[in-house]
Formats: sequence, structure tokens, C-alpha cells
Amino acid sequence: MAVGGAGSSRSVAPCCCAVLLAAALLFSAPATTEAYDALDPNGNITIKWDVMSWTPDGYVAVVTMFNYQQFRHIQAPGWQLGWTWAKKEVIWSMVGAQTTEQGDCSKFKGGTPHCCKKDPTVVDLLPGTPYNMQIANCCKAGVINTFNQDASNAASSFQISVGLAGTTNKTVKLPKNFTLKAPGPGYTCGRAMIVRPTKFFTGDGRRATQALMTWNVTCTYSQFLAQKTPSCCVSLSSFYNDTIVNCPTCSCGCQNNGTSPGSCVNENSPYLQSAIDGPGKWTGQPLVQCTSHMCPIRIHWHVKLNYKEYWRVKITITNFNYRMNYTQWNLVAQHPNFNNITQLFSFNYKPLTPYGNKINDTAMFWGVKFYNDLLMQAGPLGNAQSELLLRKDSKDFTFDKGWAFPHRVYFNGDNCVMPPPDAYPWLPNASPLTKQPLTLSVLVFSIVLATLLAYA
Repeated sequence: MAVGGAGSSRSVAPCCCAVLLAAALLFSAPATTEAYDALDPNGNITIKWDVMSWTPDGYVAVVTMFNYQQFRHIQAPGWQLGWTWAKKEVIWSMVGAQTTEQGDCSKFKGGTPHCCKKDPTVVDLLPGTPYNMQIANCCKAGVINTFNQDASNAASSFQISVGLAGTTNKTVKLPKNFTLKAPGPGYTCGRAMIVRPTKFFTGDGRRATQALMTWNVTCTYSQFLAQKTPSCCVSLSSFYNDTIVNCPTCSCGCQNNGTSPGSCVNENSPYLQSAIDGPGKWTGQPLVQCTSHMCPIRIHWHVKLNYKEYWRVKITITNFNYRMNYTQWNLVAQHPNFNNITQLFSFNYKPLTPYGNKINDTAMFWGVKFYNDLLMQAGPLGNAQSELLLRKDSKDFTFDKGWAFPHRVYFNGDNCVMPPPDAYPWLPNASPLTKQPLTLSVLVFSIVLATLLAYA
């Protein structure tokens, strides 16, 4: 910089280096912090291996996945768990799950193992599996719910018989390079850690047995790794302003049917059904309705009514994906008045307190079982809606400056794109609250001007 002369350049250079270093650290931070979620700081999926018995050439273990995330579940088509064996282990048999490939088992002359791959991939079995192939918490097509929504289905288990492995606690080598797809990317798993053996209690609670050996693997989720673009957006409206604030343009991508045909389809297209049944149907490739935002999911927040002591909000979730039914969906939102939710219609609700019990501004909503817990594919039935009645807090309540709208919204654990704050529906300029001071000022100015002119 010219200001300050040549003598000041010596002090500017270290400052610039510091800025560049800070910028480098900032842009490299996602490598270590991208899985952190401020609304669920301790959320993870823990994979527990319990060695239950030894065999002549290995062991039998029960593997259980626990979903400790508050609002992120694994939906259809379900989880896929993979790892790499430390030695030359094989899987003799499995109960409650199966590997996707057997691999090369040609060296075995007698009984053939279930899987001989160095890096097997395991998937859950489907509902309706014969009972002799089941164990507890298996056979749900890989779907794992959250503890908040359905604690009884927040875990998934299978039994595995491992051969050509160690037969004691000291000779067993832990698997490595764990991967978890749910069903796509997004989870990063740490290395296996030996922990205190799991204890199992009898039904009457009078006797406890324990695993011969136990190790845990922890997997955390990152939306950045899961997908290149967001998967949902938020639109806003209110009773006091005619403006409807739509989702930001290209929130989840832009229409590019010219260069990439099939990225979206118009609602009234005569080829709609043929597009739905196209090549991407069996791969799970999304086919969304052509919109300005191109998001599979839109959440609309409408400030509906104002009472003396209460106010009412309507929430509508719309599915624009023609190839996806969202089972066990959930919605998380942040608003400072959520500590005074008085009544809720057609949704389940649970407060989340990521910052401790002193701050209650985060709420989790999900559908009522057998009523609207299934969000159907795009079309006339592809929506779910509810209304909230909230008591006003005299210290904080206002309709001014977009206060009545949420600070943050998640759908199925993914952060949704919000409109910019300056686009929120504000109180109209002609309202009595804003018009009175302006009218008074103009009146005073007119009187003063008339007086000056009279004396002139």
C-alpha cells in the first residue's frame, strides 16, 4: 500500500501472512469439523461388535448399529456396512444380514463360506425373512429410525461367524477401514476401539452375562460429503403482507434439460409417467418437478393469524421428487418462541435442547403414524401440513423485521436453504405503527414552514 510509505511495508507483510494463514485454516477447516452439527453435537451412529463365542478357527459375533442422532435417520433403501479384514478372514455364515458379493472361495474344498472378500459389504435382510434367518433388531430393509421418533427401531443387528481369525482376545485382529452408506455417502467412520465387554441381563434382571470381547466404531455424518447440493429449501408468507417469498433461485441446482436431459420434468408434461419409469427409476436417481429452486423438498412457513395472547403458524411440506416416498420423515426448526408452543395439529413434536435446558428454541416435528408419517411422491398427495399455536412472550414478540420466521430449518437431518433476511415479509409501510411518527413529523414541519413564511 502507498499509504504510510516504504517504512510501513515491513509491518504490513506479517499482517498479510497472518491473514493468508487464517484464510488457509478457514478453508481447510471442513476436513476436521464438517461432521459437527450445532443442533446435535453428540449425534453419531455407533457400531458395536460383541464376540459371543469362540469357534475352532474364529468367533461368532453380534454386530449392532445404534442411531444416537436426534433427528437424522437411515431411510430406504437402507444402510450398507463395509470394512477390510486385518488378515485373511472369511465369513462362514450370517443371520439377519448378508453380503452383497461372495467373492472367490475356490480354495475351499469342503463347505463354502458365505463370503471370502477382503472388503465385504453387508446389507440388512428384508421384512418377511424366514424366522430361522432372523435375530432381534434385524430384517428392516436397512431402515433405522431416530430415538426421538421410534426408540424401538433405532438399532439394527446381525450375527456373523468369522473364520481364519484369532480364537482368543489376544490373537483377534480388529477389522479396519469401516464405511457406512445410508444409503449413499455422508458418513465417516473412525477406527475400531476395544471397549469394556457388553453385559446382557436376563429378563428378570437377576443374572448378567457378558461378551467375550467388544469393540466399537463411531460414524459421524456430514451433509457436505453426502451431496454436492442442498436437498430442501424454505419459502415464507404472512397474513400482514401479500408478498410470498419463494425459495431462492437454484437453491438445489438449476434447470439444465438442454445439456442434461431428464434432470427435471414439468408437472403437466404428457411424458411424465415415462420419465418416472425411465432408466434412473431403479438406481434411486431423483426426478424432481421443474421449479425455479429445483429442490426435492420445500418447506413453507406461513404466519397465519394474530390473536391477543397467541399467534398461529401453518407449516406445509411439499415433495417435488417423483421417485421418492419419504418414510418416517422429520422436520427440525429454530425459533425463539418455541418455548411457548401451546397446541399442535396433526404432527408429533419434541423440544430439542442442544444448548442446555435454559434455551428451548429448537423443535422436532414428525408425522402421526398411519396418518401422515409417509410423505408421498410428488403429486396431489405429496404434501403434509400442520398448524402451531404459540403463546406470545411480551418481552420478545414482534412481527417486525422477520422475527416471526424460523432461523434455521432441517428436513431429514439436512439443512435447508433459507431466503435472504432482507427478503422476508415485513410489516407494510402503511401500517399505523410506522405511519404515525412520519405523519406527526410532516405536520410539525408544515406548521413551522407556514410560520416562517408568515413572518417573511
